[in-house]
Amino acid sequence: MSTEVLERSKTKAKPRATKPFVPDLVYFEPDALNYPKGQRIMEWVKSQEIPYRMTTSHNRITNLPGDTEQEQYRMAKRTLVVGIRKTLKFDQSKPSAEYAIPISTGCMGHCHYCYLQTTLGAKPYVRVYVNTDDIIGAAKNYINERVPEITRFEAACTSDPVGLEHITGSLSDLITFMANEEYGRLRFVTKYHHVDPLLQLDHKGHTRIRFSVNADYVIRQFEPGTSRFEERIEAAGKIARAGYPLGFIIAPIIWYDGWEEGYSELLRKLAEALPPEAQHDLTFEMIQHRFTKTAKAVIEKRYPKTKLEMDIEKRKSKWGRWGQNKYVYPDDQQTALREFISEQIFEHFPLSNIDYFT
Repeated sequence: MSTEVLERSKTKAKPRATKPFVPDLVYFEPDALNYPKGQRIMEWVKSQEIPYRMTTSHNRITNLPGDTEQEQYRMAKRTLVVGIRKTLKFDQSKPSAEYAIPISTGCMGHCHYCYLQTTLGAKPYVRVYVNTDDIIGAAKNYINERVPEITRFEAACTSDPVGLEHITGSLSDLITFMANEEYGRLRFVTKYHHVDPLLQLDHKGHTRIRFSVNADYVIRQFEPGTSRFEERIEAAGKIARAGYPLGFIIAPIIWYDGWEEGYSELLRKLAEALPPEAQHDLTFEMIQHRFTKTAKAVIEKRYPKTKLEMDIEKRKSKWGRWGQNKYVYPDDQQTALREFISEQIFEHFPLSNIDYFT
């Protein structure tokens, strides 16, 4: 093989970097432009030459382009809505944290299994909130109510804010605020690698950044529109070297032919790729795949070719916190998954902690 052919094959083999999210369409609530963050986002939208419209409410976006419901859904995933968060009562976020802190809603990713498929219902577009000071003020009140206990806030319950940070800067605002809170802590999880805006912040170790990882089969089959595994791990190394507490969420854990090999390989690749700094105060969270009947219907409609197994006859019914049954793996499969993956975690990361399996 000639040198030229070898060079071409090497170039071809190297995958492209996952680009930051740039929406196809943006909506603004008029009052959002009264906030500095709203003005900055508008300037960014204009600089990118993105079409924008005005809307009376971030909760009512209608007439999205598309001839079919599926086309409109995909367009919604490419639509950004800039508004004001009026509800400042935070939801609980067990077992990850005490409260969910709402800086964005919706995600540009297309993970087939995501619970946002149903919790967001007919509003799958991406929303960001510009009244960050109000949100931080509400968080401060929650912290004060629980002193001297530590209050943890999860920033990724209804979105992936890392994928929006280049547009909003809201995570940087929260990290900077939480750094000076003796009794406050911030947490968020991401499937994106665009962490560079966070690396120089003075976080004082009060923010734990976690990366969602999974077996190669799961990422390839069910996580389109997200950063590749290798990109996430490279970003995790950057986060560790920047001194942040680091964690990984293995979710959803899926039972498939070859799952033992898949999850064993995942932990081996993690151990090989991470720098020594990552071993300090490392945490893991494990969440098995679950779904509801509503989710099953929505997912099969939006992703008709999905290979995601959602056979109710093969599952165990469990009452969910939102008032309907969810379907998890039977006890024997749950035990096998938990024990095997836990063993692999401690083999490769003996100093780490497993926060929970659910």
